[in-house]
Amino acid sequence: MSDYMIRGTAYDGQVRAFAIRSTELVNEACRRQETWATASAALGRTMTIAAMMGSMLKGEDKLTTKLEGDGPIGYVIADSNAHGDVRGYVKNPHVDFDLNEQGKLDVRRAVGTSGTLSIVKDLGMKSNFTGQVPIISGEVSEDFTYYFASSEQVPSAVGAGVLVNPDLSILAAGGFIVQMMPDADELTVKKLEKRLGEIRPISALIHDGYTPEDILNEIFEDSQWKQLSKTDVQFKCKCSKERLETAIMSIGNEEIDQMIKEDNGAEATCQFCHEVYHFSAEDLEQLKQ
Repeated sequence: MSDYMIRGTAYDGQVRAFAIRSTELVNEACRRQETWATASAALGRTMTIAAMMGSMLKGEDKLTTKLEGDGPIGYVIADSNAHGDVRGYVKNPHVDFDLNEQGKLDVRRAVGTSGTLSIVKDLGMKSNFTGQVPIISGEVSEDFTYYFASSEQVPSAVGAGVLVNPDLSILAAGGFIVQMMPDADELTVKKLEKRLGEIRPISALIHDGYTPEDILNEIFEDSQWKQLSKTDVQFKCKCSKERLETAIMSIGNEEIDQMIKEDNGAEATCQFCHEVYHFSAEDLEQLKQ
């Protein structure tokens, strides 16, 4: 089954919701970065949520999420857009611990419980929108839930989960976001709060073959909901040799000459996809201005 996400409304427009299957997306990112299990879970949860947030954008708008705690993985960054293109990386991919008391990957310990979650939205204007909140748990989903309520003033429930195989490939990954619209009544809010406390972990649902549609059926139970859109999701990096050439040109001829003299060329690796770009001494000479 290919990865995709859906967007819909429920309770006569009082609620909007997003659901995603992101197994292959997360697996590709983790494969490229050779992440260990707990780091994979932190990266996968962040990318899954970022993908759904991307579907809230329009046109060529894009956003970047950065979860930076005091845990050993350092920071986690994920980029997304309205077309389902997502990429992400974790600063220290080789982090893993024993399972926590609930028998789950100890993401809180990897991320840390002190730090910030930042969201930068490029909406095509002169300046970007930036929202930042403190990390409140390190479990990722709870931190994004707090971001929506605090920075965007939208009461939300965010869930994201990742299951990792013994060989470190991704067994299942997915998530949901449920948001209350301004006209949501108290009865609807209480009913959803109760239901969200009852459903099984999202990673277990994905592992059992649930589709994004099945996830919203599970959340909204006997209530009718309406699907508004469906978007394929994929790992896609925007790095290129041309972008790196521009970056090298910007450092100036003196620095380029030093690279030629000391290394007889240059090599650069993309942090997101780990693609390696090579520049010979002749390539560097041509980039001098």
